[in-house]
Amino acid sequence: MRVGGTLFFSLRNRLLLIFTCLLTIPFIILSIMIPSLFTSVIREQTQDLTIEMMDQYLLYVESITTQAQDISKQVLVNETTQEWLRITKNSPQSEERVRLQNQLNELLSSVMINNSNGISISVQLNDGTSTWGYNDSLDETDWFQDFTEKEQQRFVISHLDPYQPNQEMSIRPVNSYLLPLIDTNTFIQSGVIKVNFPTTLLESAIKEISIGKNGNTYLIDKHGENVLTGELDTPNEIIQESLDQIKNNIYRKGLIKIPSNREEYLVFYQKLPVGDWILISEVTKSDLFSKVNRLQRNLLITSVFVFILTIVASFVLSSTITGPLGKLAKAMRFIEIGDFIGAKRLMPTIKSQNNEVSYLIKVTEHTVDQLTKLIETEYKANLRRKDAEYKALLLQINPHFLNNTLEIMGSLAIQGKNKEVMNVSIYLGKMLRYSLNTKSKVVELGEELNYIKNYTDILKLRYEEMININMEIDPETKTLPIIKFILQPLVENAVKYSFSERAEATIFIKTETRDNQIKIVIEDKGVGMSDKVLSSLLETDEEVNVLDSKGNSIGLRNVLGRLNLYYGQDFTYEIESILNEGTKITLCIGLGRGDIHDKGTNY
Repeated sequence: MRVGGTLFFSLRNRLLLIFTCLLTIPFIILSIMIPSLFTSVIREQTQDLTIEMMDQYLLYVESITTQAQDISKQVLVNETTQEWLRITKNSPQSEERVRLQNQLNELLSSVMINNSNGISISVQLNDGTSTWGYNDSLDETDWFQDFTEKEQQRFVISHLDPYQPNQEMSIRPVNSYLLPLIDTNTFIQSGVIKVNFPTTLLESAIKEISIGKNGNTYLIDKHGENVLTGELDTPNEIIQESLDQIKNNIYRKGLIKIPSNREEYLVFYQKLPVGDWILISEVTKSDLFSKVNRLQRNLLITSVFVFILTIVASFVLSSTITGPLGKLAKAMRFIEIGDFIGAKRLMPTIKSQNNEVSYLIKVTEHTVDQLTKLIETEYKANLRRKDAEYKALLLQINPHFLNNTLEIMGSLAIQGKNKEVMNVSIYLGKMLRYSLNTKSKVVELGEELNYIKNYTDILKLRYEEMININMEIDPETKTLPIIKFILQPLVENAVKYSFSERAEATIFIKTETRDNQIKIVIEDKGVGMSDKVLSSLLETDEEVNVLDSKGNSIGLRNVLGRLNLYYGQDFTYEIESILNEGTKITLCIGLGRGDIHDKGTNY
């Protein structure tokens, strides 16, 4: 009783002291520091929020412009476009030209139907000949002059284009992407492919970016012209001063402060990778902080009222909560030592008329019931987290390989080997599409082999005659299901360690079915492995962490770990390695395990 009384008295006085201090000290701080604090917070929050909205708008613009670029390239390389271009130049009045004109119009209509966002396409020659009509004033058109005279400006600001498939499109403002119309045989430019997308697509999204009550957001070019429709409400000198500072700034986005008379403008900007477009959002400082003074005054009045009210309430609350809290503290001691049964037995004896304390008692009692469940579910949560990390790991492509591939493309481009550049682009594109497809963890072995084929084709372009890759594939194995990304890490390691000590690499890949199993062999003539390293690999079990691999690839250990986790007893492997002679890895997977539509396997 003495201890309980002492606790009650001590806790009550501490509550009074704490309540008084908690309100007195903040009251003083609020009176002195609140103006600068709120100003700083509002500025930081405004900057973060504005930049975030600008980033979202950037992604939106990129999605539209990238779609426009892709469409123009599809039209350029199409055989119908190229034939129409040649016939129109050589025989402009022939029936063949009319036939190809109709085919080209059908092609453009089909592309427009298959793409969203109200995009339209036209193909125009330099003499004014167009897919949707003859433009005798093409040379006088602003966008065409900019394209031909100003270093081929690809992206066009908002304008009207009467030469579109229908009348409704011709009366709506559009922005455009321009691609030179080139004869792929002679590489002579004869016109332009013009892809229009409605200006309203960009305007509707930019309206979501607003600061303050009277702030403005614009999409302008480097000359300060509005890329969209309408006039700029911001003073021209502010726009020009902003552009001057942005051009001299190495950062792609940021905040600029521009004083003007009695006002100070805060200009947020972001340079878009679309032509020379710049996204600008401006607001005056007085507009942004107009509510700070009112908020400060109201806060001070409220603080005084709350301070008085809390002092009175603390006397009442301290008496009604210390008793139940003392018993609750005893129950918490049981919980602290893990005696949930003892805590559960004590909880019904704790009563309180205070709603908050009563709620705390109920929560504590519920917590005792939930702790055991939470301990169990935590383990499951860890497994799900590992699964998420595992999926992220599957998507990685060796950055060195990607860098080397880009260097190869650059070298081939310098040499004028356009066909080889196109091939490397196709190989890499297929690899990226395969890597980014996370809908299914299980694919047909043929898809995995196609991924490896693209990978090895790039390796052959890099190493040329120094690498020899042989594949012996049993056709029956191509349709068999298998988990993704098990071959590339092994081939990558084989190439890496072959070149570590030798000037050439020989890789052999074989698949076959035997004894109701898929048998996959990867063999190299590299440096081999020591007995110590080989023994370490042979000890791989299901507890291996797929993220423990060192280096830049997923790694052999991770491949074996994932196969063990997924197939269990249906998977076996064999590693044969002789130091300085080579390594042979054989993977054996039981047939009938896995499904190419498997999306929910928990690793």
